[in-house]
Amino acid sequence: MKENKKLYDVAVIGGGPAGLTAAIYLARARYRVVVIEKEKFGGQITITSEVVNYPGIESISGEELTKRMQKQADSFGAEFIKANVSAIDVSGDVKKVVTDRGDIECFGILIATGAHPRMIGFDGEAEFRGHGVAYCATCDGEFFTDKEVFVIGGGFAAAEESVFLTKYAKHVTVIMRGEDFSCAPSAAEEAKNNEKISIIYNSVVKSVSGDSSLKEIVYTNKKTGEDTVYTAESGDTFGVFVFAGYEPETELFKNAVELDQSGYIVTDKNQKTNVDGVYAAGDVCIKNLRQVVTAVGDGALAATELEKYAAEMQKKTDMRPVLNKKEAVKKSAEKPKENKENNNGLLTPDIIAQLNAVFARMTSNLVLELHLDDRNVSSELRSYMNAIAEVSDKITVKTADTDLDNKEELPFVRICKQDGTYTGLAFHGVPGGHEFTSFVLGLYNAAGPGQPLTDDLAEKIKTIDKPVDIQIMVSLSCTMCPELVTAAQKIAASNVNVRAEVFDINHFGNMKDKYNVMSVPCMVINNSAPMFGKKDIKQILDIIHEI
Repeated sequence: MKENKKLYDVAVIGGGPAGLTAAIYLARARYRVVVIEKEKFGGQITITSEVVNYPGIESISGEELTKRMQKQADSFGAEFIKANVSAIDVSGDVKKVVTDRGDIECFGILIATGAHPRMIGFDGEAEFRGHGVAYCATCDGEFFTDKEVFVIGGGFAAAEESVFLTKYAKHVTVIMRGEDFSCAPSAAEEAKNNEKISIIYNSVVKSVSGDSSLKEIVYTNKKTGEDTVYTAESGDTFGVFVFAGYEPETELFKNAVELDQSGYIVTDKNQKTNVDGVYAAGDVCIKNLRQVVTAVGDGALAATELEKYAAEMQKKTDMRPVLNKKEAVKKSAEKPKENKENNNGLLTPDIIAQLNAVFARMTSNLVLELHLDDRNVSSELRSYMNAIAEVSDKITVKTADTDLDNKEELPFVRICKQDGTYTGLAFHGVPGGHEFTSFVLGLYNAAGPGQPLTDDLAEKIKTIDKPVDIQIMVSLSCTMCPELVTAAQKIAASNVNVRAEVFDINHFGNMKDKYNVMSVPCMVINNSAPMFGKKDIKQILDIIHEI
């Protein structure tokens, strides 16, 4: 049987609990598996601060739970790629997953792309998205500290997130179309018994309106037809959080596998689609309960079926994928500096190992140029950058003169070439939390070779012949921000006319006020109107070329 180094037994599209579980099972069974994720490994559950119903674990954050899953899959030899999938070809024995980092060939495919928050469609919802209308309490709750907040929905998410929002809001009003919550009584009772939460039943939101921020919400009682109008006090605003379920991420697969009328993938009892060798698992499937525990069950079942399919295809094609040899990867990593553990405890051994793997592939040296003031956040930034520089000789730190025109932008770190040339990449604040990975990818893109681009995207970046200033406002707790940050900074690293600077909104209230930011990520290009939500490289380039 011929060995094929480019071939995978299974490509898993989606790095949530279902995809990670499948990777654990497949890799442990000695099949070559790659997990492809466009945003953040872990999926939607990473924004849940506390998971209390996962068997065997009394309480854990969604992020920590899925980190453990990924680490377990990695320990068995699973491979991981951050990439955007644009199409799949399921016509032959060897299938193809088309991504912006190249085509991936495999015998079997597991679709585990999950779902995204559903918009309701009331008047003003789209207009005020990011200016008061939000869909993630973890990402955007802090923007509504000491303000009135309305939660729309009557399911588990509405019950749970309304309680979470009381950490910030002055008061939370839940508006639901039903006569009671549709979730488990235990979750509902916590919301019902919270003194900071009021609940309005049998009602639907009719509209929201305002100027640059929300000023008015109108909701209608379904039984009486009576409208109720809430108007913010003069000079104030309020928030509206929509928790109305999810829509499956299946647009890419509508011509490849069978979907139901709501867009969910149709599978049999073994998670198989109508196409041989293509399976689906998790929230992307038709099911009555969408929880982590059902997702991991789907992933395990699909994986065991894909094991059988991959074995059959190996015999049929007389080809065998070459397993990932983790020890070879470790040997190829850059030898770290001596005493790398002396980083004041800021970087864990796992993070240091990840940095070593990235720095080993960098082709040039970089300078982290610090612009500081006398605040504690500046001291934190200095310590963080010094800790990163201790890991590799390819990174040095320099403190620059802070005599700048706009000291409101301090503190920040600029990524510069070894000769001091500014690469166009900067972070204002401290790039921790979810932005640590995007910052490291920024270093990799600035030093080269960086993340690969398709020929058409690379050419489109080259054609930018005018100054482009991209400002991105993020929260370190936001799971959607890194995709936008990484995409914008890849463009900046590839064209000297583009700058992409990131601001941790928690430290830059002036930016929040200037653009009336009440949701992240928020992107401003050349001081134009702010744009909200995650975007990939193609979408950003389309916007740049339209300006």
